[in-house]
Amino acid sequence: MNSVPDAETVAGFRSAQRLAQEAVKEVGAMIREGWTEKQAAELVGTYLGDHGVNGFFHHPFAWFGERTRFYGIRTYAEYSPSKRIILPGEVFILDVAPVFKGFICDIGYTASLGSNPEFQRARAFLEELRAGIPEWILGGDLWRIIDDKIKEKGYENIHQKYPFSVLGHRVHRTSEKARRFKFWNFGWQSYWELTSRGLFGQLLGPQFEGDWVGLWAIEPHLGTQYFGAKFEEILLVTPKGAEWIDEQNW
Repeated sequence: MNSVPDAETVAGFRSAQRLAQEAVKEVGAMIREGWTEKQAAELVGTYLGDHGVNGFFHHPFAWFGERTRFYGIRTYAEYSPSKRIILPGEVFILDVAPVFKGFICDIGYTASLGSNPEFQRARAFLEELRAGIPEWILGGDLWRIIDDKIKEKGYENIHQKYPFSVLGHRVHRTSEKARRFKFWNFGWQSYWELTSRGLFGQLLGPQFEGDWVGLWAIEPHLGTQYFGAKFEEILLVTPKGAEWIDEQNW
């Protein structure tokens, strides 16, 4: 049985999440035509390092254009930031999971380089999903609900392409002394934090059955023919209900 985190613990995760969101929004506002995914991801990492982050659950990802829907990605290594450059009007995703003062968070941010009406429609739909998730999670089959709603809207479910088809995963406190070793783009905490607690109880995939109580990084990811869009934030689930831990940065 998982326990409900106290207010101080939730505040620690909220602080970590705000810092991560500040990082991706600062970098997102700087991206210009011709930037590569590697440049954007490295700048997110630099920002976080300058603000006290010393380790990562996973290091910064950046995906541009068709790669935001994982087109052409076939191996774990190919998820890592590439030399793909961004062009005007294209959608980009920045995704990072820093460890800040012992709190792991995991966030995803989608925007476009200039005007993109189709992306704005996708973002509006993501807002609808975000509003409904705290209620839908109480039904016990959140993965299927989100999958159905994405398909009903005419989009493709992209998070089913993630390892284990995860829609989300639990987040936990961890050691502040984080090693800098990484396996492709994932920090050693990724494996330790999940496997040491029982891998499948930590992952919200299509087969998840178990105790919902705790903190979850939820990341619905949809796709059009040309791009993908997502958000990722931490949801607090208690026996009485569920709520996002922060509304400040949406």
